[in-house]
Amino acid sequence: MASWSFCPRILCYHEAMQHLIDSFLATLRFERNLSPHTLRAYATDLADFSAWFTRQNLDLKDIDHRAMRRYLVELDQASYAHTTINRRLSVIRSFLNWLVETGELPTNTASAILGPRQPKSLPRVFNREDLTSLLTVNDPETPEGLRNQAFLELLYASGARISEIAGLTVSDVDFEQGQVKVTGKGAKQRIIPLYRLALRTLKEYLSWARPQLMHATRQQTKGSTQQTKSFAQQTDALFLSSRGKPMSADSLRKTFKSCTRKAGLDSAFSPHDMRHSFATDLLDGGADLRSVQEMLGHASLATTQIYTHLSIGHLKETHRRAHPRAE
Repeated sequence: MASWSFCPRILCYHEAMQHLIDSFLATLRFERNLSPHTLRAYATDLADFSAWFTRQNLDLKDIDHRAMRRYLVELDQASYAHTTINRRLSVIRSFLNWLVETGELPTNTASAILGPRQPKSLPRVFNREDLTSLLTVNDPETPEGLRNQAFLELLYASGARISEIAGLTVSDVDFEQGQVKVTGKGAKQRIIPLYRLALRTLKEYLSWARPQLMHATRQQTKGSTQQTKSFAQQTDALFLSSRGKPMSADSLRKTFKSCTRKAGLDSAFSPHDMRHSFATDLLDGGADLRSVQEMLGHASLATTQIYTHLSIGHLKETHRRAHPRAE
């Protein structure tokens, strides 16, 4: 670990802090198996904290509840959203706890700091009309159009996170059993059943659209390096770009945004709103909360319960039909 006692002031503070941050992120990557997207978010938040730390000319021993409150006040004065401030506070807490575990700090005096309160907001969901528009906006006669249609159907059919969709391989889809195997947070795997239209669209995509996308890369790499050609032939990623490369979570997000624009929908919609719609529509259709929790991959039932607020109409109808005194 980095030693702070021999560091001449600001520059060395910054370098030592960055070394600790890098070690912390490496621990998260290897021991908790966090996704690249989550690790990038942690790195960004901690880099901001490190920059503030350097500007304040602080030593590790100076990180206490007063210093943390000054940092949070600066974020608030810079008009950061309360959700962003609370996320950064959570990341910094985890980092400081790790410093205690590794002996760099005797105690985490900032552990009791509370972030700003934020109003509880319900998840945003698609209504049926908007959802239908989105799921029919692509031209299934083109390789890219069919790929996009398969991607959107799978997103709605599974309720998976966009990072989980990006990590799927061809073999993760089991057409015989009508299900997909998804790897979620902490490398935990779960099985999610798929409806027939999603399976049919995926099967059609795999039968001719995906091979054409991969063939396009072989055409492009003629005369190029054999290594590039070999990569294009061997990838088993489920969704491929127009160049035949595996689509990252970011490229899938861009595809989603492009589809919502084509469908004339609000640009604020995100792929995660499809996950919200999946959960809400299942509950409206009579699914029990535990099953939805398992399909979403939530560790706690309390996280899933927010969708019951969106399904109040279903709950009222269930109460009306089931309660012995209801008319």
